[in-house]
Amino acid sequence: MKVPLLDLKPQYQSLKKELDDALLRVAESQYFILGPEVEKMEKSFCEFLGVKYAYGVSSGTDALLLALMALDIKAGDEVLLPTYSFFATAGVVARLNAVPVFVDSDPVTFNIDVAEAEKKITTKTKAILPVHLYGQSADMQPIMDLAKKYNLFVVEDGAQAISAQYKDGRCVGTIGDIGCYSFFPSKNLGCFGDGGLVVTNDEKLNYRLKIMRVHGGDPKYYHKVLGGNFRIDAIQAAVLNVKLPHLNSWSAKRRENAAIYNKLFISHGLAAKTGVVKNDSENKVLIPAAVYENNSAASPNYHIYNQYIIRVEKRDALREFLAKKEIATEIYYPVAFHNQECFRDVPTSKDAYPVADAAATASIALPIFPELSSEQIAFVVESIAEFFRQ
Repeated sequence: MKVPLLDLKPQYQSLKKELDDALLRVAESQYFILGPEVEKMEKSFCEFLGVKYAYGVSSGTDALLLALMALDIKAGDEVLLPTYSFFATAGVVARLNAVPVFVDSDPVTFNIDVAEAEKKITTKTKAILPVHLYGQSADMQPIMDLAKKYNLFVVEDGAQAISAQYKDGRCVGTIGDIGCYSFFPSKNLGCFGDGGLVVTNDEKLNYRLKIMRVHGGDPKYYHKVLGGNFRIDAIQAAVLNVKLPHLNSWSAKRRENAAIYNKLFISHGLAAKTGVVKNDSENKVLIPAAVYENNSAASPNYHIYNQYIIRVEKRDALREFLAKKEIATEIYYPVAFHNQECFRDVPTSKDAYPVADAAATASIALPIFPELSSEQIAFVVESIAEFFRQ
């Protein structure tokens, strides 16, 4: 049985007429940059997320870059961020000649370890950049408490987590000073190319985000600050206007698929329960957890499973075994920031990161997209069980 990591064609077919009509509508209007489709999209996201201001931008990476620019993060400023994430999280900091300060991960959720973050705060620290990795909320209340204690900005990297919620019900991205999202096609909500979003509830930051998205001009050709060309295309906005009403149902299906995985891994004797960190003969597969607080069922996050990540010993051998059975997998991420060549001169790259290093060598993503069948999930788990029997 062939199991792809992601198949976007069924989603397109289910919305084909609406999407085709949207693309033709933009073509006929010849209004490609900003305009009505973008304005409609931004209003819809404000309502969906429960936030005052939202601006469509050119990518999730540019969303992060714009956010840091709006906060006036500059050369020499330090930004705390997890060492285990997609490259853009640290890359945008370095592009501004600011200093990424790497922090180890929480062993259950993969997200930033807040206690470790506090140990790395200095007089140069200006912001903390938590990542809601794989669609799982970072532990935002301690992060916000830390920011208040040390007078830091908080930029939320929600590139993989639009519609995910913190355990108090707030959408991730709406809790800090600025939230950032990506609409890369593989995300829970993907467009037909690159696209992103920045959101805020702060009036001053709203103004800066708005004008810096268009080179800092206000009015046009009169530039108060330096910005960039961070605009989203009207075509991408039109696609998102069609897809957004379906996002909650798609995320719910991913959660259902994750629950099937969890149940099957436990019933096969491969995993003890969600969130168990110890990896021994009783627990060959570490399955994801959507909670903090000692891994109890109380106060769970609303995890949307942009990726379903397990941790196993002999990860690379397992991946090769699954590939022979035509089961696609991916490694997110094989090299943490502190081990990346381009960051070798970053001072904190020399620190120890045992949790992130373990995740980089043991984690593997399994197919989780909404249209995945229960039979396909069962085949994946049975194949993994076969691998361990051997």
